[in-house]
Parts: sequence; structure tokens; C-alpha cells
Amino acid sequence: MYSEFAEIYDRLQDIDYNSFVQYYVMIFEKLGLKPSLVLDLGCGTGNITIPMSKLGYDMIGVDISAEMLDIASQKARENNCDILFLNQDMTEFELYGTVDAAVCALDGVNYITEDGGIDRLFSLIHNYLNPGGVFIFDINTPHKLKDILADNTFVYDEDGAFLVWSSELCTDNICEFYLDFFIENSDGLYRRGCEVQTERIYTDSEIRFCAERAGLSVIAAYDDRSEKPPAPDSERIFYILKK
Repeated sequence: MYSEFAEIYDRLQDIDYNSFVQYYVMIFEKLGLKPSLVLDLGCGTGNITIPMSKLGYDMIGVDISAEMLDIASQKARENNCDILFLNQDMTEFELYGTVDAAVCALDGVNYITEDGGIDRLFSLIHNYLNPGGVFIFDINTPHKLKDILADNTFVYDEDGAFLVWSSELCTDNICEFYLDFFIENSDGLYRRGCEVQTERIYTDSEIRFCAERAGLSVIAAYDDRSEKPPAPDSERIFYILKK
């Protein structure tokens, strides 16, 4: 996942990562929590991990893509951040001890597509969270995946990288993204790469059932980076689970 595409990932992202970091901090403060050690699942190139480290949190970043972690490690060194990065699947990760909080940004949970995968994730979160700790994650809603992304094509052209992103709803709960991209070499020529990404549609009832089965309490569900309840047309929902 995100192997060759990792090279141009940051160039093609138009995302306010700082707003995610500020949102996590707001949630911590709202709940009266002062976490020291925080786990960032699906950390990618460190766009959440590094800013949180700069705020004083001890960070662990987990991602399945070694290529993404190579970039994250380089960025961490450039920012003088001491972060432990682990090349692991978020449904099978192992830590050396427990953490005070965990986050997973930008629909990382949707990338868990196999049956029982989210149960394994929530079970591991329960194992590695300290009592009273929270897991904050967001998902692409069924509305976004079915009504906005599915069967549509998007084109991105930015700084020596060109991407055609096509989406297809393959089954009732699986959406596939076909990435066809071109990366400019130092000689001005372009090389082509292709990848396929898959996201699974999760309903609110599925999230709640699996969380409770793992021993976690769903203490809140909010519309995208807000304190408002989700609406029928919400595209991203943030869940807060507590041990």
C-alpha cells in the first residue's frame, strides 16, 4: 500500500493537517486528559506525528508502508523530533508497552477491508491503552464513499506530479480507488506508476458494536472536526472510544 505513490503523496495532498492536531488537543482538553505517550496509527509520512511531537507528546507512528515511513523518518530528523516509527499492520501491531491515547487520521480505519479486521484493531487498542485512555479516529461515511467518490474520476496536477484517481463501488461495502500517476524525473521525463487502494464502508452501528465487543466505550461521534452530531450528508465522522 502506498509504495511508489509515497514519493508524491505529500505533493498531492491539500489537507490542513494542523487542524487535525488541534482537534485532538481540543478533545484531550475537553475530556480532562493529559496524555504523554500517543500512538499514531496509519501515520503515513508523519504529517500528524511530527506536529504532535513538536507540541511535546511522545509519539509512536505505525504504518504498513515502509516507503511512507522512510519519508516520515527523514522529516522527523529534519525537525529534530525523536519518534519511534514501526512498520506494522494496524490490525496486527505490537508495542513495547501501553500508551495514553491513540489517533488514526484520514479514514485509515476504512482501509481495514477484511472481515474481522476492525475487531482485531479494537482489541489491540484495548490491550495497549492505559485505563481511561482514548482512541480518536475518523472514517469516510457511507454517503461519501457511495454518493460522492464512487464511480467518479478526479485529476490532480501539482509540482512535477500528475494523478488520475478513479473510484468504483465494487460491492455494497467495498470501494476501490485506481491511482494512475506520472512522476517527473530530474531529466524532465516522466515515469508512470499505478496502484489500487481499497476502502470499506462502515456504518455507525458496526463501529459501535465492534467497539463495545472489544471492551471500548463510544463516548462521542462528531461531524468532521467539530462538536456537532453527524448529519445525513456528513462526509467524515470522528469517533472517540474510551477504555
